Amino acid sequence: MTLPGPFGTPSRLTAVILAAVAVLAVALLGAGLAQTGTGELRIPAEGTTTVLRLLVLTGLAVHIGELAGRRLAGEGPRPRAWSAPAALLAATASAGLLLLFTVVSGLSTSVVYGLREGRLLLVSANAFVLAALCAASRRPGLAALPLALAVGAEALRAHPETHQPLLGTGLTVVHLTAASLWTGTLLYVLRTMRLRGGGRDVLLRYARMAAWAYAALAVTGTVTTLRKLPLDAVLNTAYGRLLLVKLALFGGVSMLALAARGRLMSGGNAQAPARVEVSVLAGIVLVSALLTVVPDPHGFAR
Repeated sequence: MTLPGPFGTPSRLTAVILAAVAVLAVALLGAGLAQTGTGELRIPAEGTTTVLRLLVLTGLAVHIGELAGRRLAGEGPRPRAWSAPAALLAATASAGLLLLFTVVSGLSTSVVYGLREGRLLLVSANAFVLAALCAASRRPGLAALPLALAVGAEALRAHPETHQPLLGTGLTVVHLTAASLWTGTLLYVLRTMRLRGGGRDVLLRYARMAAWAYAALAVTGTVTTLRKLPLDAVLNTAYGRLLLVKLALFGGVSMLALAARGRLMSGGNAQAPARVEVSVLAGIVLVSALLTVVPDPHGFAR
């Protein structure tokens, strides 16, 4: 008799491998495909940058989600902690972005450290290392502090604008935190329910928290889009095209969340739509990583 591996049956392992290959392909090629026919300048090493950004966002979501999920789990067995490896993954990716920036720019390391982008990447890498150390300690909740620092650094990096920079940074802080809570906590809750063979109360507590995260995402995403994307650039820029994909995925995941909540309230099995929901959320994280790489749509002109 063959014992199941960490991913379950061989068919499930095959599905995981195929999904990982698909994600890697989209991360490497997605930005270039989105720019087809736009006339926008290509970003150097856009595929590698997207992969590293994806790893940062994934590590952040897993760690933040685990911090919140442990509070929601209550009494009972809990799944193996992924927070320390997730933080180290994000730290390595941040360091990789810093090295890539040095190589692409052709500047020396000392000069890169003095630039805004270099300083923020260095802060992110160190913050994730601190978060990993906290996660491995007896007080893993302390990781919330360096994680908040990492979120702040990412928000500042994403909004180097001179017009109302505090507003753009604040919106990104709320948006990134809410997205990490929704995605990472749902992953932890599903892992907990699988370990316990159920756990409707855990999913119910998550649903209450997720409603607030959803509202924060909807508001901050709408305001950010109105600020950042000119109407005539929606279909003619890579940013606009990718944003349409993200909105379509957001609409789909909203329907899945409502379906799971409906089943939960009626006493049915809500795990099936919740599993699909977390998969679609992973797709949104991937598109979000692509959005951080493509050119700013304000440079669009016709």
